[in-house]
Amino acid sequence: MEKVFVLGGTGLLGLETVHELLNKGYEVSTIARNEEVMAEVLPEQVKDRYLGDINKMTDEQVMDILQGKDAFVYAAGLDERTLPKAPAMRFYYENNVLPTQRLAHLARKSGMTKFVIFGSYHTETASMWPDLNLQEQPYVKTRLLQEEIAFMEGEGAMDVMSLRLPYIFGTMPQRTPLWKSFFPRVQGMDVVKVPAGGTAMVTTKQVAEAAVGALEHGEHRATYAISGINMKYEEFYKMIAESLGQTDTTIETAALDQLKPSSEKMDEAVAAKGKEHAIHMGKQIEMQNRDAFIDPQETMPVLRYQEDDVRAEIRKTLAVCAKEVK
Repeated sequence: MEKVFVLGGTGLLGLETVHELLNKGYEVSTIARNEEVMAEVLPEQVKDRYLGDINKMTDEQVMDILQGKDAFVYAAGLDERTLPKAPAMRFYYENNVLPTQRLAHLARKSGMTKFVIFGSYHTETASMWPDLNLQEQPYVKTRLLQEEIAFMEGEGAMDVMSLRLPYIFGTMPQRTPLWKSFFPRVQGMDVVKVPAGGTAMVTTKQVAEAAVGALEHGEHRATYAISGINMKYEEFYKMIAESLGQTDTTIETAALDQLKPSSEKMDEAVAAKGKEHAIHMGKQIEMQNRDAFIDPQETMPVLRYQEDDVRAEIRKTLAVCAKEVK
């Protein structure tokens, strides 16, 4: 296995994966819709650069791109922060499931032997907390379906693995981190009430190392929930306040019954506009009241990604966001 095609190679995770693959001696190719962005961010070592929207190409055009490649890294798709028109399940089915199925099918048909999906750790928490019935939420249900359909496309010919990714921190040129959306909850506030739970967190470098690890050591149908550290939301929001210079802001946890009514009203408000959250806000606050913690040692020795200074990367990422909002 020497040649790897990365879908999403000019995005935050895809670009880091491109760098990691090149550092390991792989030949890398990718595609982008914006020629200027591609020229700006991609390393010179990436010789095969395709311009266009792969989802609008014919099967024959895609096959031409994939021919002669050994592996495919699917670092694309939409996350749960998108607020689509209802029903959200159809939206995520059309934007995450169907493209993955098509490209996994074409990858196998072209002779590829490895296929790695960048998925979501919400599929992991669905099995951790069966009482919450998360698998019926639009985003979670379609992410699970994305994995299963890709696995089936690979049966008998191509190993398909899924990385279940938690909160991810890192930066890239000319792009504001998505964590900027958290800042209005803290900026200018004297007291910020947050859920009592916590979450797993990783750096973009760890994701890239795990992706290469999945190509080299992963097993077909395996799902790898990766983690660097686990952190309570209280600590995370304190870091946001610190990045804004708000040393006097008080961050305190609140009981679920204090937070859930306002979250459910948010669901009602968007429903009145004909929209639907990927994971309903009432359900999200229930999840955030628990610890979505993942032991790094469950996957780190398998995929051979390394420990990283996650807190330092969080501070660096939040500093970029703070500069944008001030």
